Amino acid sequence: MPEFVADFHIHSRYSRACSKDLSVPELAKWAKIKGIGVLGTGDFTHPLWLQELKDTLRDTGRGLFEHDGAQFMLTAEVNTLFYRRAKAHNVHHVLLAPSFEAVERINDGLSAFGSLSLDGRPILHMDAWRLAEVVLGLEPRCLIVPAHAWTPHFAIFGSNSGFDSVEECFEHQAKNIHVLETGLSSDPAMNWRLSALDRYALISNSDSHSARRIGREANVFDCEPSYDAIVNTLKAKDRAKFLYTVEFFPEEGKYHFDGHRKCGIRYAPAQTRQQGGRCPVCGRALTVGVMSRVEKLADRPEGVPSPHAVPFKHSVPLEEIIADALGVGVGTQAVDREYFNLIDRCGTEFAVLLKAPEEQLRKAAPAKIAEGILRMRRGDVTVAPGYDGEYGKVHIFGGEAEAQPTTPAEQQMTLF
Repeated sequence: MPEFVADFHIHSRYSRACSKDLSVPELAKWAKIKGIGVLGTGDFTHPLWLQELKDTLRDTGRGLFEHDGAQFMLTAEVNTLFYRRAKAHNVHHVLLAPSFEAVERINDGLSAFGSLSLDGRPILHMDAWRLAEVVLGLEPRCLIVPAHAWTPHFAIFGSNSGFDSVEECFEHQAKNIHVLETGLSSDPAMNWRLSALDRYALISNSDSHSARRIGREANVFDCEPSYDAIVNTLKAKDRAKFLYTVEFFPEEGKYHFDGHRKCGIRYAPAQTRQQGGRCPVCGRALTVGVMSRVEKLADRPEGVPSPHAVPFKHSVPLEEIIADALGVGVGTQAVDREYFNLIDRCGTEFAVLLKAPEEQLRKAAPAKIAEGILRMRRGDVTVAPGYDGEYGKVHIFGGEAEAQPTTPAEQQMTLF
C-alpha cells in the first residue's frame, strides 16, 4: 500500500482572515498539485461551509470523502473560552469526525455553547474537558487534538492563556487526548524535551488560510486511507504506519522567539530573562514565545529523542526556495513559471521537496533552484527567528546580513 501525505488542519473562506476564493474544487486542485492524499475540510461547524461540503463531496464508504480525485476528512477547529481561578483561557482544538451524521450531532451539541455561524473557527464558552465530554459522548470515534500546542494566545501550553500539562487543561478527560499538534513554531524535537509528552502522537498541519498554502506542514502515513485506520494509527502511535511529519524550520514560525513586534524587539529566552520579560523600548510585557515555554517546562536536554518517537523532516515551501534562488518575491510570475515547471516534471510539490533524486532535480530545474532544494534537504539554511506574530525569514542563498542573529544567545538557535 503506497504511503500518503495528510494535512488535517485547514480553514474555509468562512473563517476570519482567510482567502475568499477557498472552495472545495480549489482545495482539491491544490491537494493534487501539492501531493496531499488526505486533506481536512476545516470548519465543519459552520452551516454554510457544511452545506457546501455536503453538496460537493462524495462519500467513499471509508470515512473519507472525494471530489475530483482528492480525498477529504471532515475536520474543524474550535476555540474553547473558559475561566479557571479567575484567569481566562482560550484553547484551540482540531476535531476529526467520521461522517456527516456525526458532524450534525456534534454541531447540535456545540451550538448550546456559542454561535457556529459567526466564524468558521467558533468561540465556544465551555471548558476543555467539557468539549471532550460532549464531542466524544456524541461520537466516540472522533479525535480531539489540541491545536498548535505552544502558540502564546490560543494553545494548551501557550504563555498567555495555556497550562503546564495536558492533565491540568483537560482534567478527568485527559485520558481521551492521544494526539497533539506541534504548530509552525515548534517541531517534534522541541516537544521531545518534555517527558510528559512521550505518550502522545505529534502531528503537524498547515493551519492554512488559503488553498495555495496547504501542506506547508503535513503527516506521512503508510496505512489504509480510511478514517478509522488513520485515527487508530495515531492513537496507537504506530511507527510502522505513521512514518514521519514534514515540518517548518520552527524558527520560521511567527511565535518561535519572544519579542515585541511594534518596537522591533526579538529576544532569545535568555535575553527575555535578562530584561525581566519587559520590552526595553516601551516597557511593556514581551510576548513570550514557544522556545521560552519549552525551556520552562522541559525536563530533558536538547538532542535527546523521545522513546519511540516518530521521525520528522524539515522543509521549506517550494515557492520560497524558488524566490530565494531567483532573488524575487513569492507570487511573482517568474516564481510561478518555475514552480509549475517543476511540478510538471516531477509530479507534485512533495515529490520535488522530498523524493526526487538529485539527478532528476538538476535536469528539471535551473541549477540554482535545484541547489536550493538540495540545501534545504541538508538543513543548510539561515533563519531569522519569528516573534510576536512576525514570521521568521528563511534564507538559502544570501540574506545572511538580514538573517544573521545579533547576539550569541540567538546564534545558538540558528540553523546553518
